[in-house]
Order: sequence, then C-alpha cells, then structure tokens
Amino acid sequence: MDEVPSVALDLASIRNGIPALTPVLGGALAEAAAVCLASRGHDEICNVEVRWQSHVRRCTLLRFLVTESMRRAYRDMQEATELGASAIAILVIRELTEYTAVERSVKGTGFDYWLGVQAAANSNSEPLEHKARLEVSGILHGNQELVELRVREKVRQTRRTAGGYPAFIVVVEFGLPAVWMERDD
Repeated sequence: MDEVPSVALDLASIRNGIPALTPVLGGALAEAAAVCLASRGHDEICNVEVRWQSHVRRCTLLRFLVTESMRRAYRDMQEATELGASAIAILVIRELTEYTAVERSVKGTGFDYWLGVQAAANSNSEPLEHKARLEVSGILHGNQELVELRVREKVRQTRRTAGGYPAFIVVVEFGLPAVWMERDD
C-alpha cells in the first residue's frame, strides 16, 4: 500500500457544518468516539491509519478530554462504539472525499447516511442532493481479519439496496485505531 500525506481529523468539527447532524447530535457522536478511544488507552491526540484505495493515510485524530460524566453517559460500549464509529466515518468521508453526510437513512435501507457533494467554499448552497450512501460499522477492539470480514459483510448489505448510488463502507476499529474505507459502485 502507498502512503499518502497526513491530515488532521478533529472530532469537535462535526458539531458544525454537517447537514445530517445538528450541533448537539454531532457533539454526542464525537463524545462517544472520545469515550471509545479513551477506553482503548489512546490520548486526546493520537494517530489513526486510514486505508482506502490501496493507500494508507496516517492521520492525526483529535478528541475531547473524557470526563467521568461522559463515561457514565456512554457506559453501554456497544452503543458508544456504533455512535463513535459514525463520528469518525463522517469526518473521514468529509476530509478525504468530495462528500459530506446530508441525511440520516431510515432503518431497513442497508446503509446509515445519504452523502452529497460538498459545496465550494464560496458557495451558499447546501449539498442536500443524494449522491452516494454511507454504511458505518464500529469495532471496539479486533484484528485485521475481523475488520476485513466486516467490510465484506457491509459491501453485501449495501448491494441489496443499490438503487444506482455508489456506497462507501467505513469500518472503524478503535483498538489500533484504524479506519478501513471501501467504495462500491
């Protein structure tokens, strides 16, 4: 795999500018990610590998300082893992592709979020038109074999409801931490 230059991923940034998330929901997803990362022993600033299109991008991930109140709020680690994975996936999609999350999908569709093309910096338009799908999965601690299995499962899942839109499958593993991203047209 080729290594691509690093980028900074700041979890606090999903509180603003993501059409599919209110600031409160974005903050909650970011808090869940912080709790998951802290539970695996990662500092407020840690490195994360993002694997996509035969490239590895080493990114710097910035998270919140985890308080006891946050630990109590996200005590259900399975739920925290799902929410936290969504935060990181949405952030990675926004930073590494032309897309951003524009709308939460409904249950039964086989994916989690609709993606739209990000508006240019000088544009006042919002990217609300559906252009692609995002399916997210989180693993609190696992090995590469488990992650690859999960990616294959999620590709099959999104193919059942293709509807002519490409799908991005993002699996976040909090133990390393690492992100595996796959595009399925």
